[in-house]
Amino acid sequence: MIEESNVDEDGDQHFLLKLDPGQDKLLNKRNQKKKSGDIVLEVVCANPTTQKKPKAACAGYSNPIRLPAVGEHVKATGTYVLDSHNGWTEIHPVSTFSK
Repeated sequence: MIEESNVDEDGDQHFLLKLDPGQDKLLNKRNQKKKSGDIVLEVVCANPTTQKKPKAACAGYSNPIRLPAVGEHVKATGTYVLDSHNGWTEIHPVSTFSK
């Protein structure tokens, strides 16, 4: 279930997803400590940005992914990675959401 949604300065839409029981293996200690046991999801180029680097990277691209609402139960598909800057696991980029 989507527990939080916010726009990052780089134009990505960030979500915190509470995983269903049995999916805890997708989390690490940093997810547990800093994200209350949620996994981070990032939808790239979902919002306008004024930052130079992401503005150039997203130029001419409109992300077609429907963004879920807080409280919605979804399945997120995308690339599962370790965010080396923050230390938690995440799906970045998300390629689809489904119910």
